[in-house]
This record gives sequence, C-alpha cells and structure tokens, in this order.
Amino acid sequence: MIELLLLGAIWGGSFLFMRISAGAFGTFPLVEVRLALGAAVLLPFLWQARLQYTPRLWLKLAGIGAINTAIPFALFAWAAGHAPAGIGAITNSLAVLFAALVARMFYREPIGPLRLLGLALGFVGVIVLANPRSGGAVVWPAALAGTAAALLYGIGANLMRRVVGSLPAAALAASTLLTSALLLLPLAMASWPTAPIPVRAWGSAVLLGALCSGLAFVLYYRLIGRLGAVRAAAVTYLIPLFGLLWAWLFLAEVPTPSMLVAALLVLGGVALSQLEGKSSAGK
Repeated sequence: MIELLLLGAIWGGSFLFMRISAGAFGTFPLVEVRLALGAAVLLPFLWQARLQYTPRLWLKLAGIGAINTAIPFALFAWAAGHAPAGIGAITNSLAVLFAALVARMFYREPIGPLRLLGLALGFVGVIVLANPRSGGAVVWPAALAGTAAALLYGIGANLMRRVVGSLPAAALAASTLLTSALLLLPLAMASWPTAPIPVRAWGSAVLLGALCSGLAFVLYYRLIGRLGAVRAAAVTYLIPLFGLLWAWLFLAEVPTPSMLVAALLVLGGVALSQLEGKSSAGK
C-alpha cells in the first residue's frame, strides 16, 4: 500500500513538474529532456534484454513510441503550459477507458454494460472539465489535448500487448522512451529556448524525467510482480488525486467545483470498467 501511494504521488507530481517547467522550456524541449532522462534511468534494463531486439522490432517500437509516448507527452506538456495541472491529471485517467474502447473497436474484445456505463461517465466528465469556468479560464483546449493523449495511450496499450511480444516490461519502457527521444530531437533542437532557463524549471524537468518517467516505471513493474496487474492498476485512481493535491499545495491552484465533479465522474467510470474486468476474469 505504501509503494502504491508513493507511485500515485510520483505520477501525480508529473503534472506539477510539467506545469512549472513548460513555460520556460516550451513543449518539445521539455518532452525531450523528460524522454532522455527517463531512458537513461532505464537503460540498464534495455542492455540486459539487448539480444532480443532486432532491426524490425526497433522499427515497430519507434512507431509505438510515437503513439504511446512522444505525442501524448507533448500533448500533456502543451496542456500544462495553458491550464491548471489538475486538467492533465484528470484526463490522464481516461486512458483505461480508451484502452477498452479501442480493444472493442479494432480487436472485437467484448465490452459489457459496466464498461459502457464507465465510458459514458468518463466522457461526461470531460465535458464538465472543459467548462469555461474550470480553473477560472478557458481550459477546453487543454482538456481536449489531455483527452487526445489518453486516447493515444489507449491505442498504444493495445499495440504493445499485440505487437511487441514478451519483452521485459522495463526494457520495453526504456526502448520506447529512447526511440521517442530520437524522434523528437530535431523538433526540440529547433525550438530550444534562447532565454536562460531558471533553476526551478530545470529541477522540475529533471524530476519529471528521472523520477516520473524513469524510477516510477521500475516501481510500477515491481508492484505488478508483487500484486498483479489488476491490483497495481489501482494507481489510476491516485494519480488525479495527487495531481490536484500537489497543484493546490505548491501552485495555489485551488480545484474548482467543475474539476472535482469531473474527477469523480472519470474515476467512477474507471472503477466500473475495472469491476467488469475483475468479474470477467472470475468467470
């Protein structure tokens, strides 16, 4: 339980770190730092599994990395520069629902009444979240960007499961981070800020990469090994809660009623989806 709370706190903190550093770095430079540092932390796992990698597999991973990592990270970073950190933290949880929807649409996996209700609640939550009064400003573009990122996470999760095979999870995370960093490098170099980057922004970017995109994955895979994938997925409920909490404590971004209602709707939808998954597994 302590490790699960710690992981939720770390991943919830990623939206705080993006909020702090996005303005100074810009979207692509910030994401490049995040990807490169995350890959560096996980590089030992990639080295251990290096014999399983072929040129064809690297090409597949580059495509999956773009869908599941590079573009979503960029969308969340852009959203962090234009809206309160809680917006991204809440929309991030939609990835669980989108994964079920994509599996149904493209792979004909069954989707029962609980998941359908969960999807409906999640989408209603996005509508509530995009209310112009959320955060005291017009936040619908950021909510839309976060929702698009969650959709890409849902697509990427299905591709990972069906295309990649039996690669070790930590090595897989390292390889997708590495290929994504290489893909975004030209954009990051072209848009690197000319003004000096404050120390606070650098510190947040380093924590975003090394802690939230590196060490957090190690902790997550450790939890999966000890608790199983279903129980470890409970971290999904903690990320928006910690995201809202850290933004409130460190940025004075007080959650609005719309944000709180949206969080309840989205997390309620995720809970229903998870309940159906457990029920199906029991059968």
